[in-house]
Amino acid sequence: MKPIIETERLILREVDIECDLEPWVDMMSDEETVRFIGGQTMDHAASWRQMAMVIGHQVVRGYSFWSTIEKATGDFVGRVGLWSPVGWPEPEIGWTIHRNYTRRGFAKEAGAACVDYAFETLGWDRCIHVIGEENIGSIKTAEAIGSKRLYKVDKLPPFGDVKCWAYGQTREEWESRNET
Repeated sequence: MKPIIETERLILREVDIECDLEPWVDMMSDEETVRFIGGQTMDHAASWRQMAMVIGHQVVRGYSFWSTIEKATGDFVGRVGLWSPVGWPEPEIGWTIHRNYTRRGFAKEAGAACVDYAFETLGWDRCIHVIGEENIGSIKTAEAIGSKRLYKVDKLPPFGDVKCWAYGQTREEWESRNET
């Protein structure tokens, strides 16, 4: 599949159920990984349905969560991308990283590239990241890519009762940081 975004270490491409299903299942069946995104682990069938939804979002919106692949190994690192289903507070850039690839800066690298893509290619005026209030790793990632806490988000599926915040930034803020 053709890459949508390439960074120094990563390729972000459309989800391919045949290639990505098993590592996706492994990622989404891990309690620690899903703790802040609703807390419900997913089996093989639920992971397949979620992937189908992500693929459908790509068809409908022209963007979605993308499979994130490490260039050096070809390994599936996680899903990172742009998300804006009906009922979402604002267009989001989100990330879920497989437990074997956390703490290596992959979410920051891919998230920053997605912010660039949202503003440069799609012309978004603002993007957010919906983050569980206790998810310190994601909060630090959002702040590292230039986002700040904006407002509280409650009872947003699939988060359930997880108390969340929207972190985000405007195109203007992004442009002022990226002027050379």
